[in-house]
Amino acid sequence: MGGWGLLRCAYHFATVTGSPAEPALGPALDIVDETFLTVPPSSLATVFADPASWRRYWPDLVLDVYTDRGDQGLRWTVRGALVGTMEVWLEPVLDGTMLHYFLRATPAGPPLSPAGLRREFDRRARAAKAIALELKTTMEDGRAAGDPPPHGSVG
Repeated sequence: MGGWGLLRCAYHFATVTGSPAEPALGPALDIVDETFLTVPPSSLATVFADPASWRRYWPDLVLDVYTDRGDQGLRWTVRGALVGTMEVWLEPVLDGTMLHYFLRATPAGPPLSPAGLRREFDRRARAAKAIALELKTTMEDGRAAGDPPPHGSVG
């Protein structure tokens, strides 16, 4: 499949009115991203288990783990610039891991205009993919899907 392997993403934008007559029906942002990495889930779990990585990847968010699924990932409540939930699900697939990212949150503070909400959605969706591609580049170390791990290592 080439150097990047399988990359798939689906971004959903929730329309939120938030008026007193018609209250918002859920989070204003519903972002889903999926990227395949040719590394074992345990390697990615180690990265996401470190709170220092949370601050690096999401510096404007305060994350509190509400479900630690070990090698399958984490679920957080989100505070700070956004209020809601976030999840990283690490699914074993073939010779690697499908990294699933979910962010369901609403910007904190005054309501954003529809254009402002679209910009925030786009910024967060691009940031999610950038994190996944950074991990892909650094952790795969050039290994393509289907190639054996370097130096006979497992995974």
